[in-house]
Amino acid sequence: MRWLLNTTVIMAGVALAAGSAQALDLTVVSWGGAYTASQQKAYHDPYMAQNPDINIVNDDSANEGLAKLRAQIEANNITWDLVDMVASDAITACDEGLVEEIDPDTWLAPAPDGTPASEDFLPGTLTPGGSNCFIPQVVYSTTFGYRTDAFEGEQPSTIADVFDLEKFPGRRSLEKRPINNLEWALLADGVAAGDVYAMLSTPEGVDRALAKLDTIKDQVVWWSKGAETPQRLADGEVVIGSTYNGRLFSLIAEKMQPVAMLWDWQIFDLDGWAVPKGGKNLEAVKTFLYFATDTQRLADQTKFISYGPARASSGPLVGTHAELGIDMKPHMPTNPENTTNNFNFDYVWWADHKAEMDEIFNTWLAK
Repeated sequence: MRWLLNTTVIMAGVALAAGSAQALDLTVVSWGGAYTASQQKAYHDPYMAQNPDINIVNDDSANEGLAKLRAQIEANNITWDLVDMVASDAITACDEGLVEEIDPDTWLAPAPDGTPASEDFLPGTLTPGGSNCFIPQVVYSTTFGYRTDAFEGEQPSTIADVFDLEKFPGRRSLEKRPINNLEWALLADGVAAGDVYAMLSTPEGVDRALAKLDTIKDQVVWWSKGAETPQRLADGEVVIGSTYNGRLFSLIAEKMQPVAMLWDWQIFDLDGWAVPKGGKNLEAVKTFLYFATDTQRLADQTKFISYGPARASSGPLVGTHAELGIDMKPHMPTNPENTTNNFNFDYVWWADHKAEMDEIFNTWLAK
């Protein structure tokens, strides 16, 4: 009897181990830091709780997502299942055939009232630039934070102040790419918002933007990951720095650092999912996407980070922070009090001009 009992226990253990071994890993590429943490809490953990046969593995390579995905597909070695991309990169990936086209009303859940997904997502967000490969999650902005203890008296309040080293001395943290920096440089140099992309479409306009950036270049510390500027601000390495508004919210509200938001000419953009072409786990990915992009899940993400949900039906469900208990609506980039001056990022223009601008910007950096 004891032998039979021991055998039963052993066989049960083998069966459990075999069941665990069969769990499917989905590699999800995102941005790391506070953003991936918000996805983990709002999407990944609840999904895995409902689907114990799925294990979501985070990869924080989204800042290099387009280039790495291209390399994987060229090598016929696709190791990613789902990639978080900004809209301009998703357009490029779609144009190059790197990602799957989607059917919103079969891949994505309807709104609670039955409105199909194609009508519930904010206008134009599912088909940026006419592409059909992008599933938006959030509307976010890239903007500036500054240390409130770095300046006596007047505090920075305009984009021009970022470029004013005499009035607001100290090091700046800027992203190491032309996107946003060229736009801000022209805005700070007095170019009207509606003329920025027309100006950047000319050699003279690009030269003007780079000349403005030259005025602070020797005080710039460059970043490539969104977590870098918040850390530099917290450490006092820089006094002003650009990053995603949700990262700054985490620094200010959660970590209680002496930092404030500079909303002037924040740049709106979209962030969302793209599915690598030819991935081996497509059906599992589609099941995850149906769950992770529904009305409640997109609203749930705002409990952890201050990005606006991309579904209209999610907006009314935005409430309080899960841990701090504060109302999240005033911290959204789309809050009217934060949009006195805001700039709409032209992801179609950047999809068409990114390679050229990258080359020009990198040449300027090397000088």
